[in-house]
Amino acid sequence: MSAERDLARLVSGMRPELNAGRYVFVTVDGPAVPPGLHPVVTVAESEGLTLVVPQEEADAASLPYDYVAGWITLRVHSALDAVGLTAAVARELADAGLSCNVVAGFHHDHLFVEYARAGEALTALRHLAERSA
Repeated sequence: MSAERDLARLVSGMRPELNAGRYVFVTVDGPAVPPGLHPVVTVAESEGLTLVVPQEEADAASLPYDYVAGWITLRVHSALDAVGLTAAVARELADAGLSCNVVAGFHHDHLFVEYARAGEALTALRHLAERSA
């Protein structure tokens, strides 16, 4: 299946799905992921390696964090050069007073939202998709 570029089809077909669990953003020194951690996202920054990991793994490794997130996957296969999906999603969530950290994977976009409000974010995204259909 080829990646989608049409904004209307991207938004109407995004099929947001809340993944199970609580996720946290942590940072570690060096380029390697420490044993016992299974990140769903890694970002190399000049200050250290950022990892998004299940909260229980961060707790077991005694890694500090200050943001607990729910992980929403947009199931539409979005092209990496598609224009507007991130903006449409961010606007919808911002209008609802929800923070959002977006990560693009090869096949899908992934949103990390405040865990306590993840259900609210999922509902807002589903309403956006319905309005766009």
